[in-house]
Amino acid sequence: MGGTEEKYVKEAFDTNWVAPLGPNVNQFETAISESLSSSITYHTAALTSGTAALHLALNLLNVKAGDIVMVQSFTFCGTTNPVTYQGAEIVFIDSEPDTWNMCPEALAQAMADYRAKKVKAIMPVHLYGMPAKMDQIQAIADQYQIPVIEDAAEALGSTLNGLACGTFGLMAVLSFNGNKIITTSGGGALVSKRKDYIDRARFLATQARDEAPHYQHSQIGYNYRMSNIVAGIGRGQMEVLPERVKQRRANNKRYREFFRDIPGITFQSEPNTNYYSNYWLTAILIDPTLTGGISREDIRLALEAENIESRPLWKPMHMQPLYEGANFYGTGVCEKLFEQGLCLPSGSNLTEQEFDRIFKALTRIFN
Repeated sequence: MGGTEEKYVKEAFDTNWVAPLGPNVNQFETAISESLSSSITYHTAALTSGTAALHLALNLLNVKAGDIVMVQSFTFCGTTNPVTYQGAEIVFIDSEPDTWNMCPEALAQAMADYRAKKVKAIMPVHLYGMPAKMDQIQAIADQYQIPVIEDAAEALGSTLNGLACGTFGLMAVLSFNGNKIITTSGGGALVSKRKDYIDRARFLATQARDEAPHYQHSQIGYNYRMSNIVAGIGRGQMEVLPERVKQRRANNKRYREFFRDIPGITFQSEPNTNYYSNYWLTAILIDPTLTGGISREDIRLALEAENIESRPLWKPMHMQPLYEGANFYGTGVCEKLFEQGLCLPSGSNLTEQEFDRIFKALTRIFN
């Protein structure tokens, strides 16, 4: 926490705004919109989760059974579940090795094969805060006139070509879950340049209640609106976002310095200076053929024995039992990333003592 969150939460209690909607929600939405751009107006709907935001984005595009959505396979199920909610078919797209995100070449092949079918959306993910190759992805989307929904849940504060992640597609989602770079304990947002989309999202997120003095509903809605209390936490968190990005990038730099002379360890890295990652998580690949046989699991288990949590990278969604049999385009880059990849402790509040523990444990492993 940054320190001012409690003040905004107290305001909600003092004014009795403890239900969904309210001044904190309005101010939080404004802060998010302003953080994305100073020259273009973006509109924001604060919601209960990033998953809810994706669900509403697909609803706004009228994605339904019989439709197809192209989705990055290397991601969390929060990206894919909303497509399944809508009854649509998912075609999974491999990663490319530079950013670990959606491979434009695999996407182009998939779009060529599916051009005669009802492809309703393309959903790239800015994995662990690393911007995807949005220029190439958007060019393919434009060629086929398919809207892009950015999953920027992990990428608040990241930029590509000086533009914020979340500003490239028709719509984008953010997440403020408890483990994100800033948090509202649980929450998310849908953002777009299209005000009509965000107005519609707010309507659907408040149970699609029609204009009437009584409760009247002519269509299905959802209980997805963020509460005024939770948004108070978000207001305070937005004030420290630059500091949180600075801290995460400093963590990443420390790990790079530690592993500098250890063979077989590579990092998820910005391909060039056009990419700016918040490095929400510091993620590495471990090649056992170069580390003397030390594997991802050797490191993970050795850290776990010291009560230090690390995690494998996301298991690609096309490998999950839930999506067995789904079509996949690519060469298996994301499968290798999963096999060799590890997320290291990356919290903004890591102390010197905690880094000492981490580095001592890692030193024992490689010695």
